[in-house]
Amino acid sequence: MNAISLKNITKKFDDVVALNGITLDVPHGQWLSIMGPSGSGKTTLINILSLMDNATSGEYLLSGSDVTALTEAEQLIIRREKIGLIFQQFHLIPYLTALENVMLAQFYHSSTDEEDARAMLGKVGLSHRATHLPSQLSGGEQQRVCIARALINNPEILLADEPTGNLDEANERVVLGLFEQIKAEGKTIVLITHNPELGKKADKMVTLSHGNLLIGDKI
Repeated sequence: MNAISLKNITKKFDDVVALNGITLDVPHGQWLSIMGPSGSGKTTLINILSLMDNATSGEYLLSGSDVTALTEAEQLIIRREKIGLIFQQFHLIPYLTALENVMLAQFYHSSTDEEDARAMLGKVGLSHRATHLPSQLSGGEQQRVCIARALINNPEILLADEPTGNLDEANERVVLGLFEQIKAEGKTIVLITHNPELGKKADKMVTLSHGNLLIGDKI
């Protein structure tokens, strides 16, 4: 059984075809990188994968279950329980500390556990920054808080949209190391990136071009 199976996924915005019949399987534990220029459909695809948007047509199986026809409330539950999200824009709550931002994800999932949240910050190397606000953290540190937040509820699948897009080279290497660690722990990762060096770290790399999928093996 695959973590993700897309069958002929099409997304239209009025007369514009953003995704054109995408068929793709992502096995459990695979790291998939999705490449492509701006406007190629990458963000539209990850919005569908994260259940923040629905395809116009086609079938989306998540761990073997068809999520295409679920209600919005049902999709929200699936997203909270099975999917971790990391964005280029960090989306941290500015008046909450690093620790509280991680615990907020716990709150919306089930219940908060400060000890677990602190342990997750330690995993991303930020134990010493737990009480700092986002404005007191560097860009790389903020992204690591986002990774801790995405992982705190032990999701099956991690979706990342340009997670190093706002980082310098040194912080990019730190974040890359965290993704390699996450992959070694058996998580399924779908990563959108413009960076070919980052893309090549994946088990498999695909390219989107004008809403069409081009599939290639790892280079």
